Amino acid sequence: MSEAKENLAEQVIDPRDLVAYQPGSIVSRMLVYTKAGTITVFAFDAGEGLSEHTAPYDAVLQVLDGETLVTIADREYPMKAGDLIIMPAKIPHAVHAVTRFKMMLTMIHA
Repeated sequence: MSEAKENLAEQVIDPRDLVAYQPGSIVSRMLVYTKAGTITVFAFDAGEGLSEHTAPYDAVLQVLDGETLVTIADREYPMKAGDLIIMPAKIPHAVHAVTRFKMMLTMIHA
């Protein structure tokens, strides 16, 4: 069974309200999925994270709430709400929640 996609076009939204924190978990919600790219909002409980990996596309990570530590090619970047970082394609990166935090991830398919 296929899941119906919610259309958020032409709506004013606060992305922080689209995902809720859950103990011991990472919650995500995809807002946009096209050939050109994706936009996904995540909520991480404190201590949770994404282990080191690579992606075939550039990604823009914007912190919406809380604090995180982003590692790109073994270099650490402490980040807080309002900060943004570009993670280059094919470069190893990881994300670790220092506190509960929410982020918006934009993948640019090129």
